[in-house]
Formats: sequence, structure tokens, C-alpha cells
Amino acid sequence: MKKALIELKGISKNFAGVKALQNVDLTIYEGETRCLAGENGCGKSTLIKIIAGVYVPNGGTIRIDGKEFSRLTPQQAIDAGIQIIYQDFAIFPNLTVAENIAMTSERYEKKKLVDWNSIRTKAGKIMSLVGIDIDLDACLGDLSVADKQLVAICRALLHDARLLIMDEPTTALTKKEVASLFKIVRELQKKGISILFVSHKLEEVFEIADELTIIRNGKKVIDGAMKDFDNEKFIFYMTGRKLDNSVFPGPDKKEHLLLEVKNISSKSLFKDISFELYAGEIIGITGLLGSGRSELAKALFGMVPIYEGELYIEGKKTELKGVQDAIKNGIACVPEDRLTEGLFMPHSIGKNVMVSSYRKMIDKYGFISQKKIDEEVNKWIDELKIVTPSGELPVQALSGGNQQKVVIAKWIETEPKILILNSPTVGVDVGSKADIHAYARKLAGHGMGVIIISDDISEVLQNCNRVFVMNRGRMTHACETQNVTDKQLSAMLVEG
Repeated sequence: MKKALIELKGISKNFAGVKALQNVDLTIYEGETRCLAGENGCGKSTLIKIIAGVYVPNGGTIRIDGKEFSRLTPQQAIDAGIQIIYQDFAIFPNLTVAENIAMTSERYEKKKLVDWNSIRTKAGKIMSLVGIDIDLDACLGDLSVADKQLVAICRALLHDARLLIMDEPTTALTKKEVASLFKIVRELQKKGISILFVSHKLEEVFEIADELTIIRNGKKVIDGAMKDFDNEKFIFYMTGRKLDNSVFPGPDKKEHLLLEVKNISSKSLFKDISFELYAGEIIGITGLLGSGRSELAKALFGMVPIYEGELYIEGKKTELKGVQDAIKNGIACVPEDRLTEGLFMPHSIGKNVMVSSYRKMIDKYGFISQKKIDEEVNKWIDELKIVTPSGELPVQALSGGNQQKVVIAKWIETEPKILILNSPTVGVDVGSKADIHAYARKLAGHGMGVIIISDDISEVLQNCNRVFVMNRGRMTHACETQNVTDKQLSAMLVEG
């Protein structure tokens, strides 16, 4: 019979009157991998912070090894073997690998002097245990995201972790790195360590988890064995709705040529790229990391110089010397990294939406009309289903999916003819992902030309009528999406 490691009963948490969690039960057994799933903002992060002792619940109990708590402190959680790897890893980029792994252990043992030999020995032993080979003297800031995550795992295991909670661990990882991470997770499970895998990515959940718990709007809606779920059932319980899985057919006729790209190159980034985009089309550009796909997106938005070739917008030869040239010519681009390139995080939703379009809000007396701004912002909140009580809320308070919708609203407000969506649903839950796809189709239906740049094969095949594959800075394949399967397209990504 399985032994319960930790039991949560009736957990509730309120923030300024907002019910983040309502009467949630969760049991994690020894040696199991359980997925905690739900859309952005459903309460997943709040629940794991209660388990970690960061938040104090307003109601409910926590039982560990038969001992009951009304709340945990961070130290009690650590003493119980609970370790959390947050999305930002909570690492020290200026310290070495060995120091990041073992320094907290030295502090925990209350040593007055730093024992460098002990630090290296501890770090080396735990890395060998997990089967990781990273230079102990490497500065963590110089490592890849995947290696930083492995260091965070080693640090957690050094504290005799019994429960390892991984909060959205694959957001910034490639497929190869995800496979390596899952291999390590399975090894940890064999050693009796329980894993709580917090995610909203369906394919990963089905691959790694034994059990599933789904939270929606702060309430647990279902839990059970993964074998009892399929994609449709998973999505329904997570979102509360059935999503459209139809394939975008494209326009009936290609009549209005919006963009013609002729043999453009940008030094070492990409070379000899050509394609056309018609009104009403959604085309996909895909490729592995480093293929040049993101650099191409930036070039089409004036962020990367084009040294050779020509661009024609609605038949007119156009030079893009910067972002302002792109905007003036009717091009908008939702960037790959919304946090650093797309949003002013401390500012309100309204300011973020209108930042590129304030001139439209000037009245006949030369003043900016706040009334017009409020009306426009509220229109976008409704149009894109942005979950917020007000347009005055700081955008940093929103979930990832809602932040992405704000970026989209900002650029659609500029009334573009061509919209570039660069990795539009990375870090976005399945419900928001469906909303974004549906809106891209709606824009195409109104005559806009949309370019989706993504390495998500299903996203490209479902939402684009044509797809172009890039490899090492060159376009290697072009095909109608209705004539290619996901396996065929995946094979094209690695072909020269």
C-alpha cells in the first residue's frame, strides 16, 4: 500500500478578499510523480508556496508523516524534505556551480568558516548521484538554462529532499533538454523521491506523470491516474470548455499580395530568404533553436538590418531602417520574449496597450482624451478576454497568457496589415493558447496577413495554411500544411 508523504486538507487562501484557493485537497505519495495542472492564475503557485511555508493558509491542515500542521514555516518544510525549484531557479549567477549547490548546506550546518574542499566534495557527490557532468568551477551565469536547472536540482537533493516540486520546469528548454530532464526525474523517482510536476503542457504531463490533479479558479476539479485521461478530457477539466481543434484552411483565393520577400540576407544570421504573404493568410515559419527564424522575424520588423535582397509591401519596394519604418508600413510584431521586449511590467494594462497609439487619442484641442483611452482599453480587454478587474492593474500582476494578450492588443491597436507572432504561446496555458490562435484566425478572416514563427509543430500545422522550414539560416522546405504530417514536418527541421 502506498504511503502518503504529505496530505493537504481543505486548504484555502485569500488575497485582499480574492479567493486564490478554496477548500483544496491534495495527497502526494512516496515515490510518485504527480502533475499539478491548471491554467495560468488558477492557484497552482499559491498552493506550492503554502507547501513550502512561504504563504500562510486561511484555512485547512497539512499533514506530514502523520504530524498535523495548520501552517508550515519555510524551515519546517525544508526539515521535512520539501524542496522547490521555482521558474527562476533562485540561483546565484555570480557564483560557481559548486558554490550554488553546496553553499546553503554549509549555512544550514552553521559552519563559521567556509570549507571549500567540503563544498566541492558535496557538490561532486550529488552530481554523480544524479548522473550530471558540469564543471564545478564554471560560473553559473555562463551556463545554459538547462544546466542552471540541473544545478538547482542538485542543490535541492543535497538537503535530503523527499518531495521535489518543479514549477513549470520546461518553459525555456529545448525538446532535447526536456528529454534529459525527464530521464533525471525518473531516476529520482526510482530512489523513492516524490515529484510534484507543476505544468500546463499536455504532452509533457502525459509523458512524465503517474497521477494528475487539476485546479481551476482556485478549486480542485479532479484528480486520478494519468492512464484515465486523454487530451480532450484533460483540456475540458483544465479549461471548463471544449476547444476548437479544426485546421485553418486559409483564404479561398490569393488575390491581395501584402508582403513579398525576395532573397533577403543579414550577414551571419540568415541568407537568401524568399516567400510571399497574401491577405487572409496565416503562414508558419519553423525551425530548431538557432535556425535563424527569430532573427528573420526581427529583420521583418526593422530590428535587424537586411544587407541583401528586397522587400515589397503591397507591391511597393520598402526599406526598413528601424522599427518605426516597419510600423509606418503596417507591420506589427509580437516578440519572442514578452517580459523584456514586449511589456512595461510595472505599468498598467492600459498604458501598455496604448503605448504605441497615444496619438490616436488626441482630441481637437490637442489634449489626450482619457475617456477615449479607457474606452479603447476596455474594448481590448473584452475582445481578447483578458482576465482582469480593471485596465489600471499593473501588467506584472497578470498571468502569462493574459500578459501575452496585452502585447497582442498593443500591436493590433496600431492597425497593422501584417502581424508577426514570434513564439506566441510559449509559457501560455492551453485555454489562453486557444484564444490566441482563434484571434489570429479572426484577424486573417478580416484580411490581415499573419506570420506565426514557432517550433511548436502542432501550432504551425493547425493554424497555418502554408509553412516554411528554416535550417542554419536558410529556407530548406516550403509546403501546404494540408499536405504534410507532424512527423514529416519534424523530420524536415533537422534536414539540411
